[in-house]
Amino acid sequence: MNLDELKLRHSALLSARYSGTRSVSYDGKTVTYGSDAELAAAIGDIERRIAKLERGAGRVLRPFAIKDL
Repeated sequence: MNLDELKLRHSALLSARYSGTRSVSYDGKTVTYGSDAELAAAIGDIERRIAKLERGAGRVLRPFAIKDL
């Protein structure tokens, strides 16, 4: 899933939560959350995924040492 799709789903989840409903429809699918806590968890998950994609892969450091003889 790309960044634009995640942002669309995020806005759909926020709209549903702020309107007081627990059903969200996107891509021809409808998801109904059992509680506000589940909806909040879904929003948190999407926000983490968006943050990860916006940050990028980051750097990988592989330290090594050379012993002087």
